[in-house]
Amino acid sequence: MEGKRVLVTGGAGFIGSNLANSLAADNDVVAIDDLYLGTPENLDASVEFHEMSVLDDDLPTEGVDVVFHIAALSSYKMHEENPTKGARVNIEGFVNTVDQARQDGCDTVVYATTSSIYGSRTEPSPESMDVEARTGYEASKLARERYAEYFHHHYDMQLAGMRFFSVYQGFGGAEEHKGEFANTVAQFAQQIADGESPELFGDGSQTRDFTYVDDIVRGLEMAADERLQGVYNLGTGMSYDFNEMVAMINEVLGTDVEPVYIENPFEVYVHDTKADYSKMHEATGWEPEITFEEGVQKVCEPYLE
Repeated sequence: MEGKRVLVTGGAGFIGSNLANSLAADNDVVAIDDLYLGTPENLDASVEFHEMSVLDDDLPTEGVDVVFHIAALSSYKMHEENPTKGARVNIEGFVNTVDQARQDGCDTVVYATTSSIYGSRTEPSPESMDVEARTGYEASKLARERYAEYFHHHYDMQLAGMRFFSVYQGFGGAEEHKGEFANTVAQFAQQIADGESPELFGDGSQTRDFTYVDDIVRGLEMAADERLQGVYNLGTGMSYDFNEMVAMINEVLGTDVEPVYIENPFEVYVHDTKADYSKMHEATGWEPEITFEEGVQKVCEPYLE
């Protein structure tokens, strides 16, 4: 993507800032964020930043060619602390942002949804499978997908919903500000580097399709370039359990920190995830480039300096 004016919501957050900074190399990028889990320090100086909410009435959508809507209360725990706020931010904020962009002439939107709606699966999850909402967070992301269908059919807009799988980068990147809401790879690497034992639920056999943020950013940009419509998975198609992850971090850091196993405190918990990214690959040629081994190395590098 080159020479476009682009709006990134949640642009000072983890994924949003990585996307905004990447786009800013060849585009005019404006980012908005309410700074709940973001910080302007994540952004390059070339990104135009506004501290504001996706619920505001005067979003900077004038002249925008593409909207990347990343802003959300982005976890089950975050959403359940205040379900009404979660619905307002995740659903009303989506509708508000897209509609303001539409009124200002933008017809291309790429937005964040979630892979957690697939539930626990050790087999790759295709977009065509039946999904359901087990949490308010999942309900809010499914609502986004339905509203995206509405804007497409009623206003002839193109809206691509990207179902992310366990995105990570590490505290050396833009995750540190998320704290307890950062990906487990980032949290465990920090703890092990400090000589602290990470806490694993159950026996540590739960698996995740860990996807490095650079691959996610490429997928988002390609979805916009191709003006995709519908929902698409962004994941690697490979899964690792938490015991394997801890062992890999220990190996890279040259440490021998043992995890502590605790009872899972969550009433609703996705035990296993794995992406089927063939739909995205067929539409754009996208495929993951960074293996989990390489990603763990990247996460751990700041602790080796």
